[in-house]
Amino acid sequence: MVSERLASIPESTTMKISAMAKKLNAAGLDVIDLGVGEPDFDTPKNICDAAVSSIQRGDTHYLPTSGIPELRAAIAEKLYNDNGIEISPDLVSVVPGAKMAIFAAIQALLDEGDECVLIGPSWVSYEPSVNFAGGRVRWAEVDEDFKPTGLADSITSKTKMILVNSPSNPTGAVFDRKILEEVRDLATDHDLMVISDEIYEKIIYGQEHISLGSFPGMADRTVTVNGFSKCYAMTGWRLGYLAGPQEVMKWVNRILSHSVSHATTFVQWAGVEALKGPQETIRAMVSEFQTRRDLLVSGLRELGIRCSLPGGAFYVFPDVSEFGGGDSFAERMLSEAMVAATPGSAFGPGGVDYVRISYAASQERLRQALDRMGKMLG
Repeated sequence: MVSERLASIPESTTMKISAMAKKLNAAGLDVIDLGVGEPDFDTPKNICDAAVSSIQRGDTHYLPTSGIPELRAAIAEKLYNDNGIEISPDLVSVVPGAKMAIFAAIQALLDEGDECVLIGPSWVSYEPSVNFAGGRVRWAEVDEDFKPTGLADSITSKTKMILVNSPSNPTGAVFDRKILEEVRDLATDHDLMVISDEIYEKIIYGQEHISLGSFPGMADRTVTVNGFSKCYAMTGWRLGYLAGPQEVMKWVNRILSHSVSHATTFVQWAGVEALKGPQETIRAMVSEFQTRRDLLVSGLRELGIRCSLPGGAFYVFPDVSEFGGGDSFAERMLSEAMVAATPGSAFGPGGVDYVRISYAASQERLRQALDRMGKMLG
C-alpha cells in the first residue's frame, strides 16, 4: 500500500540510534549517548525570552510562506556581513529546520534521473532526499582527512548538482579555498548547481569558514543553507533558512506552501533575537567543544584507534577497520560498553570502516565513554 518511492527511503540511522539510547536509559541502564548531533547546551535566555514575548503579544497566526520580513532581513544582513553573500531578503526563505531547507532545495532542483555529487561520507539525509526527488547520488572520493580527491571524476553528463557541507557532518572536515575553487570551476564548466550546507559554520577551530555563494559568478548557481539548531543550541525549535537564485527560490516556496506552510511564528521572532542579540554564547560553546574534541581524539588514539583531528562541527570519525568495521564496532559499543555511536555506513559507502562519535556531551561523560571503550577493547 505504500508508494515505491517512499518504501525506498531508509530510516534515519542517527535518529534510530538516539531512540535506542533513550529507550535503554528509560529502562534504567546508564547509556552514554554519543550518537546524536545535538548540542548539550541550553538555548540562550535572551532567545527564549524573545519567543515568550512573541507569544504574549499574540504572534500565533499564519504567516507568509517565506517568513516574517524582519527575520528575512536579519538573515540577508547576516549573510552579507558574515559570509560575503549579497542577496535580497526576498530571496531568503525561512523553514522549519535546515533539514527541510535541504529537502526542498533538492526537490526543486532535481528531475528524474539527474545526478547529485556527494563528497565522501555525508550526512544521512542527503541521499534519501536525492532519491525521493527521483535522482541518484554519485560519490566523490576523499583522502584520509576527508578532503575530496579527483572530484572532476564524479561528474557525468547526467550531473545536475554538487552538494557541499563544510564543516562536515559526519567527518568534521573543513574545506579550504582551494577545494571550494575547484567546486566553483566544475560548476561553471559543467553548468551545475551547488547546495552549500553551512549549518556548522560557527563551530570551527582555528580555520576560516568560506561560503561558496560569495565567489564571483556563483550567486546564480548556489543555494546556501543554514539554520539556528547547532550554533544557538536550538535543535527543538526547528528553525532554518535557505537563500538562492530567484528561479530556484520561487519553486522552493511553492513546495513549502504545499507542505509545511511556514516555520512557527513565534520561533521566527526568536530567530531575529538570535541574530541581532549577543553572540558570546557561541564563542563559549565553541571553546568548550574544542576542548572536548582534543580530549576525545587523544583518548581514542591512546586506545589504538586511528582518528584524524576534525576542523569543525562536533564529531570525530575514527577508523575502526582493525576492530571489525563500523557496524560491528558501533554494535559492540552499545551492547558491551553502553556507549551509543553511529555506524559510518549510515553516511555512505565510504564510511563502512568508521563510526561517528559526537562530543556533544560533558568532558566527564566523554572520559567515562573512553574508559568503557578501553575495557571493551581490553
